[in-house]
Amino acid sequence: MISFRPALHALKQACGLPQAEIESAAVERWVVAPSETRFIPPAKFLPGQIERIREAEFGSVASVVRDFRGGYDAVQEDTLGFRLKDVDLVDGVLYASGAIKHLRPRHRKWPAYLQPWEVASGALYESWVGNTWFGSWLSDDCLTYRLAEKYGAPVTTTMTTGGHVPTYESKLGMKPRRINRAHFEHLILFRDLSQNSHKKARADQFRERVIAGIPHDAHAGVFLLRGSTGMRRVLANERAIAEELASKRGFRILDPSTAPVEEIVSACAGARVVAGVEGSHLVHGLLVMPPNATLFVVQPPERAVSALKVITDRQGQTFAFVVATGGENEFIADAGEIQRTLDLVSG
Repeated sequence: MISFRPALHALKQACGLPQAEIESAAVERWVVAPSETRFIPPAKFLPGQIERIREAEFGSVASVVRDFRGGYDAVQEDTLGFRLKDVDLVDGVLYASGAIKHLRPRHRKWPAYLQPWEVASGALYESWVGNTWFGSWLSDDCLTYRLAEKYGAPVTTTMTTGGHVPTYESKLGMKPRRINRAHFEHLILFRDLSQNSHKKARADQFRERVIAGIPHDAHAGVFLLRGSTGMRRVLANERAIAEELASKRGFRILDPSTAPVEEIVSACAGARVVAGVEGSHLVHGLLVMPPNATLFVVQPPERAVSALKVITDRQGQTFAFVVATGGENEFIADAGEIQRTLDLVSG
């Protein structure tokens, strides 16, 4: 089977012509969970921290600051499902009736489509951000999987897995069909961006599944080291900060880049505080820490992010932070400010 859709879309893109979002091609759409309004609580932080933020990674500094300050009601939109017919999947891109959706960067700009394609049907749960950042895969795509298994056979374009992914998939009972190139007679997609109570319930189920059978006890907290892993964001005095929290507050120290999932979960599932530099590695702890726990984040001054606070807000947990000083790739945090901020949490 030969498809000309990808070539036509590539031509439109080269000509600067607009391309419709894939949801516009749906033959059916439905509300999985209705919208609701929820109060956004303020984060815990010291005076003068907000003023250090120079840039935000996603959105504007103003939007991040608004999330941190909280104190307002926010509408959590509907969770939606979409059914599409006659969808082509090629090189990480979905094509349907003049609409398009990128799931990951394409390997080639002008691919050749000469091999017969598999005819399939299923429910797709992956996202661009989940294919870009492990933390987003863990916090979002793994929750959307629960929708996919309810409405169809879960499928993903992720062909290879490594690191902590296989263990999480096993703990969560995730058994997707991995498809790289196919023609879908029927394909179900989801708009699962809302932080409503339906998503909270799926996150609660995530925690129950992951911690099941892993011994853990209540304790003061854990500092998850980032080091130089991932995109370069180095807290120059990270080890010193972690060791001070260990000596003064009884925190445990763990490097999730080298620890197996079972060890990470054992350390975080009973922690009153999960702390570390902003990044995907914190999601390990965020999703399994107790319902009344606190996520404490060291924010880089030129990469402030409120995405993790959005999750603690949804789960009814506490979010606390300090903003480091320094440059884009390397910075330092004040140990005294960290201690005083943690006092706000426990006070």
